[in-house]
Amino acid sequence: MRHMADLDALRARWSHALDRSRGTQTPDPAPFPGPAPAPDPYAENLLARWAEPRRRYHTLDHLTAVLDHVDVLEEAADDPDLVRLAAWFHDAVYLPDRSENEERSARLAERALPEAGLSPAATAEVARLVRLTVTHAPAADDPNGQVLCDADLAVLASPADAYAAYTTAVREEYAFVPADAFREGRAAVLRQLLDLPRLFHTPHGTRQWETPARHNLTTELDLLTG
Repeated sequence: MRHMADLDALRARWSHALDRSRGTQTPDPAPFPGPAPAPDPYAENLLARWAEPRRRYHTLDHLTAVLDHVDVLEEAADDPDLVRLAAWFHDAVYLPDRSENEERSARLAERALPEAGLSPAATAEVARLVRLTVTHAPAADDPNGQVLCDADLAVLASPADAYAAYTTAVREEYAFVPADAFREGRAAVLRQLLDLPRLFHTPHGTRQWETPARHNLTTELDLLTG
């Protein structure tokens, strides 16, 4: 169980990102008259989703790590607070035996964020960013997408012990998959990542994370197929 202080810190991060996104919107029509709703109920719903007991990697620790990496990369984003909101939603719906998690997470954002006081344009941008995590292939002119994708994949550049913990957690999430099938599927994912011309797109990600991530992926693939 996470310490209460950690949860309070996450609640504060959610509230700050939501409040700043409300305050810097383009002049779209207001989603409703009167003051915006309090952010707390939305934070509680998302925290409960990220804390579901079936999760082993896509947990509150992963959410915190992605938010931390967005903080590192924020200068590369057009709107880092919308990227932060997308980080909150990007795995909010997660069932390891389903393939539509990103789409369902994006739809959750499309339902929740207008109620929370975001404009249609801001909501659409968050949902677009969530859907982008299917491919992790942002365009060259998509700084928000580059920041979110780099923040999500930064775990691949972890030190050896942290990377081993990551792969163990992924295997635990897919415990229902037989060992041979898991090895085959995981190897396919690793090859797909290694075949990308670049894993990271921000200057910091390219400089700091590209080489160690490729080393980790190659090492894991060798272990799986050797």
